[in-house]
Amino acid sequence: QVQLVESGGGLVQPGGSLRLSCVVSGSIFSHNAMAWYRQAPGKQREEIATITSIGATNYADSVRGRFAISRDNAKETLYLQMNDLKPEDTAVYYCNGPLRSGRFYSWGQGTQVTVSS
Repeated sequence: QVQLVESGGGLVQPGGSLRLSCVVSGSIFSHNAMAWYRQAPGKQREEIATITSIGATNYADSVRGRFAISRDNAKETLYLQMNDLKPEDTAVYYCNGPLRSGRFYSWGQGTQVTVSS
């Protein structure tokens, strides 16, 4: 059973920064692409950043230039560096696949990011 544990969220003022972490247990982490998602109240879950097994990245237009996804295979951990945060970034942030098969792991608890002055 794969377990995803997100951390690093919190309350930050507009323009501030946070770094989120996602520890992935129970999988061959280095062989899989991973992604960050977020879900704001009243909105659908949104994929915002992906990283392949070899480190190629893609970003949603809403975060491109401000967020950076990375991974540490030795630590089996996914990261999301978030800079120049805006109120519209407020959401619960999750990590997950999809895997090459198209399947997803069971979703973790997520970590709350609140951007407010």
